[in-house]
Amino acid sequence: MTNFTPREIVSELDRYIVGQRQAKRAVAIALRNRWRRQQVPEELREEIAPKNIIMIGPTGVGKTEIARRLAKLAQAPFIKVEASKFTEVGYVGRDVESMVRDLLELAIIMVREEEAKSLRIKAEAQAEERLLDLLLPGEADRSPDKQDQHQATRDKLRKLLRLGELDERFVELEVETTRMPTMNILTPQGGEDMGINFQEMFGNLFPKKTSSKRLLVRDAREQLIEIEAEKLVDMEKVLSLAKERTEQSGIIFIDEIDKVASREGMQGPEISREGVQRDILPIVEGSTINTKHGPVKTDHILFIAAGAFHVSKPSDLIPELQGRFPIRVELESLGEEEFIRILTEPKNALVRQYSELMKTEGIDLSFNEGAIREIAITARTVNDRTENIGARRLHTIMEKLLETLSFDAPEMKQQKLEIDADEVKNTLADIAKDEDLSRFIL
Repeated sequence: MTNFTPREIVSELDRYIVGQRQAKRAVAIALRNRWRRQQVPEELREEIAPKNIIMIGPTGVGKTEIARRLAKLAQAPFIKVEASKFTEVGYVGRDVESMVRDLLELAIIMVREEEAKSLRIKAEAQAEERLLDLLLPGEADRSPDKQDQHQATRDKLRKLLRLGELDERFVELEVETTRMPTMNILTPQGGEDMGINFQEMFGNLFPKKTSSKRLLVRDAREQLIEIEAEKLVDMEKVLSLAKERTEQSGIIFIDEIDKVASREGMQGPEISREGVQRDILPIVEGSTINTKHGPVKTDHILFIAAGAFHVSKPSDLIPELQGRFPIRVELESLGEEEFIRILTEPKNALVRQYSELMKTEGIDLSFNEGAIREIAITARTVNDRTENIGARRLHTIMEKLLETLSFDAPEMKQQKLEIDADEVKNTLADIAKDEDLSRFIL
């Protein structure tokens, strides 16, 4: 687990997300507390529960992005789910326990890739030997003279192979495939991965067939490295590490939590919403979920919930669930100044993205300060007059602004182009003024 200080975590998040200082500080402390927990005596370690977080704020202000960047920083398994997609036990729909199963599957992929990467050098050596066998078919003669000659030829080929002089040659590569009949299996709730289990159970009963592929040496080498690395990976070790990583450092981001918040005195769908909350509760509290890879404990998984809470409020959640999210942070709505910063400051700033995209067509595209401010003003105006979708409005405006340029770019002779405030106004002013047009276009 990484041991970044809270200040370093906030600084890293600042590179991609504008503002929202309070939310960044909260998640930075939560991540640091995970590292601290690993340092305390073992008998106390199990008693320290993660401090789950609820982020409150309108769409497009950075809730999901903060959680996603945090998981990347922590090198932890991370999954985003929508609370509104789940249904109460007994109804048709996704079972809340599936979020833990999905998190474990993601952790397995992460650990397997890491293990394969660490074994790449050994896999490369084995792949090279297999490639030489393909380039030099036939077993070596048993007589010493023939064996020496065969080895000398093999060494020459190895040298040419490493120099890349054989890359354009073709080889026939045999690849194993298991043919299984197509089966549509209707499973009860909670049995989403049962179909995969059937494949594992019956996989060995069906004969494995080999198909021959004619590939260039350079392509065959990469494919052989992957095959050899897969063989070297110890899946028992991978599963053990993945389960540990899921339990100790997994992060589940539950979006749209406000959609399952039920108001007092309501009936009908509200009862089902409360049922979903009651199903989520034991997972957040800490329970053991059965998966096809064995039981997974959720006691130390960090849960980050988020919602706009326009109609409902956090206090509309059932009291038990509220108690499992002790940290609450409100994210600020974005205005003109924040939009200007989003367009220019982050490492993945929109202005930079579009400039790099146009550079691929040989066009040097730039935006002056007036243009950037005009785009920000338009985004704020449209958000105020229609639905407030935060920074996502900037993507729509930029696409509309550069639509003609993006279409004509391959045929354009002009190599340098600067967008100014007048061009932004001419392209967007009429649409921005007309509320009906804004709703449909921006």
